[in-house]
Amino acid sequence: MKKIIYSAIAFVMLSGTALCQDTIKQVYEGSPGPKSTRTDAYTYVEVMPKFNGGQENYNNYLVTSLKYPKEAMEADISGTVYVRFVINADGKVSDVEILRGIGHGCDKEAKRVIEHMPDWIPGKQNGKNVSVFMTLPIKFKMK
Repeated sequence: MKKIIYSAIAFVMLSGTALCQDTIKQVYEGSPGPKSTRTDAYTYVEVMPKFNGGQENYNNYLVTSLKYPKEAMEADISGTVYVRFVINADGKVSDVEILRGIGHGCDKEAKRVIEHMPDWIPGKQNGKNVSVFMTLPIKFKMK
């Protein structure tokens, strides 16, 4: 009798786990936004990638490279575009995706600027250069 009860409990627990996994899969697959196919990139590593020259050079790069889209200016649009990309083990930028945009040409411009960034100092895990996901905000604000 105890075997039957334990078997029934185990069956119910396993069924619940399977249903939960299906629900999580449906929520993820049904959610908006990009879904990178990269499986070799880390989210966080011991030594995170750095823009050559540090934060000040990164800010200068954005200021000199970013062009406010005419469409956004005409529509009086401002806001923040969140961009996700990968810094590869060789420091090159790849897999640029817009996580949250504001439209009116700003998303396209943010993606262009990130795609054309110079090489970064790559991230390290266990002393080896590795690919790392990065997410950065790109702010569009009219003066």
